Amino acid sequence: MTNNEHNHPSRKQVINRFSRVIGHAEAVKKMYIEGADCSDVLIQISAVKSALNNIGKIVLKDHINHCLVDITEENNKEALLKLNEAIDKYMK
Repeated sequence: MTNNEHNHPSRKQVINRFSRVIGHAEAVKKMYIEGADCSDVLIQISAVKSALNNIGKIVLKDHINHCLVDITEENNKEALLKLNEAIDKYMK
């Protein structure tokens, strides 16, 4: 495993959720192509956004749990900086 690879406890769950979101997004695209009602399309877009946000929460929690161990065990200022950057990017 390289330094850029992470193996977090929720990895399989996140991958499965991404697969469902991708399928859902494709279905919304098809709805739009087929001329579905705009309100229905917007509701489905909102559902996809919510699903992505939930995935983000899982990844962020894993990241915090992973990084906090590094930060506390090694007094690692770089890990703390990376954690803060990740939170800033996610919360945009």
